[in-house]
Amino acid sequence: MQKIAILGAGESGVGAALLAQAKGFDVFVSDRGSIAEKYRQQLTQAQIPFEEGTHSLEQIYAATEIIKSPGIPDTVPVIQGAVERNIPVISEIEFAGRYASGKFICITGTNGKTTTTLLTYHLLKSAGLKVALAGNVGESLAGKVLEGGYDYYVVELSSFQLDNMYGFKAHISILLNITPDHLDRYEYQMANYAAAKFRIAQNMTSAEYFLFNHDDAEIMNYMASHEVPGTQVPFGLKAADGLAIQYQGSAISASFSEIEAKIETANSPLIGQHNQYNTMAAVGAALLVGIAPEQIEATLGTFQNAEHRLQPVGEVDGVQFINDSKATNVEAVWYALDGIRQPIVWVVGGKDKGNDYSTLQPLVQEKVKAIVCLGVDNSKLLASFSQFGPKIVETQDVQEAVQLAKDFAEAGDVVLLSPACASFDLFNNYEHRGRAFAEAVAALKSTVA
Repeated sequence: MQKIAILGAGESGVGAALLAQAKGFDVFVSDRGSIAEKYRQQLTQAQIPFEEGTHSLEQIYAATEIIKSPGIPDTVPVIQGAVERNIPVISEIEFAGRYASGKFICITGTNGKTTTTLLTYHLLKSAGLKVALAGNVGESLAGKVLEGGYDYYVVELSSFQLDNMYGFKAHISILLNITPDHLDRYEYQMANYAAAKFRIAQNMTSAEYFLFNHDDAEIMNYMASHEVPGTQVPFGLKAADGLAIQYQGSAISASFSEIEAKIETANSPLIGQHNQYNTMAAVGAALLVGIAPEQIEATLGTFQNAEHRLQPVGEVDGVQFINDSKATNVEAVWYALDGIRQPIVWVVGGKDKGNDYSTLQPLVQEKVKAIVCLGVDNSKLLASFSQFGPKIVETQDVQEAVQLAKDFAEAGDVVLLSPACASFDLFNNYEHRGRAFAEAVAALKSTVA
């Protein structure tokens, strides 16, 4: 019996362990940290051997293959030791892909991949297709493959998940954008990060489709000097020759692969230019699997986006509060500021990721009437924006931040939490920050009701 060692006992690791056991492998799970109770129970119930707080190298290196969590860098000693022993190290996605009978629609990009993944899933599900949602969006692909019965898998993939995929092939792959992020994992080289993102198209033939953002400079730079497999389907907002999918007014027009369609998007709740790119990509995938344009048009209007991504969380005295806590980099905030038409009170801050805020300065000058810095160290934000006119205040308390923002705002304005920073100075993660913001808005609303 072949032995599989799995490093990391989170969602992907436990999903891979259960699938590997079902396929007849001898499975061992090792987590250097502590295992969440939910996952410990799943492993115990399945009688899969596991350990936490350590790595038993003898057991791990007895495996014929190692499946690692996407959060574990290739540079850590346990992985280096596997490489030295010529033990293949793969991702959970790679492993799950071997046993899936359905087709993969895979989505990556620095920003927008969760929205695009959820929208693609919504379009397929609403059309009555047997479709699973998996990957970086929350559930393991391995777990979904184990469930079985799906014709399509819509999979959000981070660059970390793409890194250890080798034989895996998507049937439709989507690349939304490439901007600096996670560069510490890629030797601080954008070329390395871009190459990781382009693994989304690996192993494709002309029978598969690669949808990509023709307006994105990093994508186009990479494609100018690299052969990218698959049938290429460029989408964009800027007029260009050969665009397969583009906006014409409020409608998306598509012309590729014997598809000719025009789809009105006026009923979509998604706001901002970045969501136009996300919508073009999702619509392209839906057309490729055979969903009728009128069905897509109707379904766009019933979509609800993920929490913490430009999510309306309440209105107080005519001031709308929007939770965009997932916007942890400058690019995501740029799209949020650009997409909102009303005057903005901007709540920003947290643990700085080496941000260059200069690209936001024109939008701040044009649209932002006040800034509330919610973080432990706001010095860089103060230096970047104090000269541009909006009033700036600081706080380390989310309830005070919401109250201050409300005081600056007038009826018709938007208070936007779009932090541009990691959350770890004051919160557990971006979800915790977003929930705390929404709760503070609800508390404020109750006092003025």
